[in-house]
Amino acid sequence: MTTEQKTIKSLDGYQLIAYYLTQFMFVVGVVLMVPVISLLFYPSEYITFLNYFFPPAAILMLVGVLTHYYFKSYEKNKLARHQDAVLVVLIWIMSLILSGIPFLFMGYSFTHAIFETTSGYSTTGLTIVDVTTAPKILLMFRSFMQFFGGVGFVLVLTSVISNQIGMRLYQAEGHSDQLVPNLLKSAKYIMRIYILYIVIGIVFYVIFGMPLYDAINHSISAVATGGFSVKAASIGAYQSIAIEVTTIVLMILGGTNFFVHYILLIKREFKSVFSHIELKVFAVIASTTIVFSLLSLMSYLDLGFGEALRQSSFQLISAITGTGYQTIPSFKGLPSTMFFFIILTMILGAGMGSTAGGIKQYRIGLMAKSQYWQIQEMLSHKKTIRARMVNRVGKKINIEKEDMIQNYMFITTYIIVLLLGTVIIMAYNHSFEDALFEFASALGTVGLSVGIMNSSSPALILWTGTFGMFLGRLEFYVVFIATSKLILDVFKKKVV
Repeated sequence: MTTEQKTIKSLDGYQLIAYYLTQFMFVVGVVLMVPVISLLFYPSEYITFLNYFFPPAAILMLVGVLTHYYFKSYEKNKLARHQDAVLVVLIWIMSLILSGIPFLFMGYSFTHAIFETTSGYSTTGLTIVDVTTAPKILLMFRSFMQFFGGVGFVLVLTSVISNQIGMRLYQAEGHSDQLVPNLLKSAKYIMRIYILYIVIGIVFYVIFGMPLYDAINHSISAVATGGFSVKAASIGAYQSIAIEVTTIVLMILGGTNFFVHYILLIKREFKSVFSHIELKVFAVIASTTIVFSLLSLMSYLDLGFGEALRQSSFQLISAITGTGYQTIPSFKGLPSTMFFFIILTMILGAGMGSTAGGIKQYRIGLMAKSQYWQIQEMLSHKKTIRARMVNRVGKKINIEKEDMIQNYMFITTYIIVLLLGTVIIMAYNHSFEDALFEFASALGTVGLSVGIMNSSSPALILWTGTFGMFLGRLEFYVVFIATSKLILDVFKKKVV
C-alpha cells in the first residue's frame, strides 16, 4: 500500500450519515427558495420572502456547499446494515424541522409548524393555516413541499446530487419499483412524467377559468395527491364541473404507480398496463363505492342523478387517491353509507409507488388473491400444487407464502395503528366515527377532515396526527427499523 493510499480519509457509519444530512440541507434550502415564484404574482410580498425564507434557505445551502467541498476528497464507504433506514428517517425529521423555520418566524407554534410541514411533505393536506389571511408565498411554499414530498426525498436527492446512495435508500423510503436498472435514470423519468402532468394540469385549469397562481398550486397538489388549496372551500370554491373533472384526472394520475406511467408513456405497452392488478382493484373499489354513495345521496338528500354522481365521484376519487380535495362544504351531513365508504377508501389507499398513502391497492389485491388461494387449497386434494401468480404491469410475479404473511402483517399493523390513533382522539370527547375519519385521513395521508385537527386543537391531537402522517408516508417498517437500530447503537455506544 502506498503512502498516498494510506493518507486517504474516509467516512463511514454515523459520520457518513451526518455528511449526507448536510448535503440534504442544500435540498431543503432549495425548497425554501422555490416559493420566490409567487413574487411574480404578488411582488409586494418580497419583504416576507427576505425576512422569513431567504435567510434560512441561504444558510442551509451554504452549509451543504461547504461540507460538500470540505469532504470532497474523502472516500464514502457503504452504509452498514439498517443504516439506510436510519438515514431516510433522519432526512425526513431534519427536513420537517428545518422547513418549519418560516412558520416559526411568522408566529406559528412549534407544534403547528411541524404539523404543517409533515402534512406538506407527506402529501396529506390537513392544515392549521388560514388560507384566507396567510401570505401567498407561504401557500406556494406548502405546495412545493408537496411537490418534493410526492416524488420522495431520496429521488430528489438522487436527481440533484448523485446516485451514490443507491437503491437501498430508495426502497427504504417506501418505493417498490425501479423503472430502469440505473436509479438516476429512474429518477429522471419519474421527474419528467411528474412535471409533465403538473404542466398539463396548469394549462387546463387556466383554460377553464382558474387564475394562474391558483392553477399552479392546485395542479402541484393534485398530482402530488396532497390536497393543499389556496381556497378555504377547496376545489368547491370554483363551482366548475370542468375544473372538477380536471382535478379528478390529475388525482387518478398521481394515485397511480409511476411504473404504470412509464410503461404507458415511454414503452407504450398498453396490454401490460390494463392487466396490472392495481388498476383492477382501483376499478372495483371506485365503481362500487361511487355507485352506492350515489344511490345514498339520491335517496337521503334527494339529489338528482347528475348532481349525486358529481358529488360522489369527486369525493370518493379524492379519498381513494389520498388527495383530500373536496367540493362539498362539510362531511357532517353526508349519508352514513357515503361517510363509511370515504373512511374505507382512505384506509385502502391508492397504488404502490404513487404519491398516495393508505394500505395500497396492491396489498388489497394480494389479500383478496390469498383468500381465494386459501379456499382453493381447502377444497382441493392436499397433494395438488398450484402456482400463485399476480400480474404486476404485464409481468407474472410468483407469490410465496412468506409474501402473503408479510402482506397480512403490514395490514394488521396498519389497522392496529389506526385504532390506537382513533382512541387517542376519542379521549377528547369525539365520537368514534369522527375520530376514525380524522385519523384514517392522517394515516392514509389523505387530508379530508371533519374539523377535529385545526389551529385550535389540543397539542396531543395534532401530534397524534403528525405521527400518523409520518408513519403513513414511510409505511411503518422503515421507522421501526431505524428506531431500533438507533437505540441498539446508542447502547453499544456506536453513535458518536
